[in-house]
Amino acid sequence: MIRVFRNAIIGITLLISLILLALPTMLTFFGLHPEYKEEVFALNDKRALIIATNHGVLNKPNETNGKATGLFLSELSVPYFRFIESGITVDIASIKGGKIPLEPLPYFIKTNEDKEFLNNKDLMSKLNNSISIEYVNFEEYDIVFLSGGWGAAYDLGFSELLGKKISLAYYSEKKPIIGGVCHGVLGFIKAKDRNNNLLIKGRKMTGVTDKQIKELGIDITPQHPETELKKAGVIFQSQTKFRDAFANLTVVDDEKRFVTGQNQNAGNETSYKIMEILSSRTN
Repeated sequence: MIRVFRNAIIGITLLISLILLALPTMLTFFGLHPEYKEEVFALNDKRALIIATNHGVLNKPNETNGKATGLFLSELSVPYFRFIESGITVDIASIKGGKIPLEPLPYFIKTNEDKEFLNNKDLMSKLNNSISIEYVNFEEYDIVFLSGGWGAAYDLGFSELLGKKISLAYYSEKKPIIGGVCHGVLGFIKAKDRNNNLLIKGRKMTGVTDKQIKELGIDITPQHPETELKKAGVIFQSQTKFRDAFANLTVVDDEKRFVTGQNQNAGNETSYKIMEILSSRTN
């Protein structure tokens, strides 16, 4: 009887271990962090600026305490590695500068790029000592990319300075491609055109959906991308699945100046679309 019980425990333990090992592959099968075509562009003379949040607490209105949050790392790590693979020089900035907090993630959610980033001291130093956007000239870059994560709902969309600098970059001589994924797109909502109208009004864009936010049960944040983009007059587009965390969409506006990804799954495709546009200009 004892031997049967022991064998049953061993069998259950092995089964659980196999499930845990297979979990990342299973989640990818359902749509989490999908691969995209592996193409390397010749963009050695180009520069990219990736901007992330400084907010690290998932707090309710008028409260300061809450669960740890911040940048969803794959929304920075995936574009970062795609850009440098094509020879692009990449700088990392944040609203205030200094530490970019990270959303705590279980191992089965982390991408290979996340693991590589986390294990690289130099790259982690860039996250812990990011440049303040106050000291960055956006007009010097060919790509301006806004990463998301729940923390971005607390600062990107409220930054007048970010909106102003995106506007200046948009009208600059380099005419950079401006990208963003998930909550990162909130950083566009204060950008204005030369007539003081919202720069993104009437453009096709995407961002994390209200449906995904409700499904994850995290609706306490002060801004939600789908809601805010629609308020700004954006033609909002999205895909849906049984759970929107497994959905994926990248949208290029008609002018090919803004490239946006729906959620954490869009890092690869959004990065490639940006580089395709940039490469087509130089050929």
